[in-house]
Amino acid sequence: MAGRSPYAIRLSEEEEAGLTKMAHHRSSPHRDFIRSNIVLMAAGGLDNTAIARRLGVERKTVSRWRKRFFEERMDGIRERPRSGRPRGFSP
Repeated sequence: MAGRSPYAIRLSEEEEAGLTKMAHHRSSPHRDFIRSNIVLMAAGGLDNTAIARRLGVERKTVSRWRKRFFEERMDGIRERPRSGRPRGFSP
């Protein structure tokens, strides 16, 4: 199973609009750009290998975000709270 994913992505109009906005907003963090583009490309029918190649990320990364979106929808691609001490410097 080199590139095919069991997690087929179909987007509602609201999800597509939100992901497109996230992917093209100038002040969005890079992680949001990558995550939203992974989902948009997956919804467009590309396999994980092709998405990874286009975005310059690992196939494992594409697989992770595709699965999280499939299971949790928009909440799945948002940043989650991290354990440990908070950052000492602003991003």
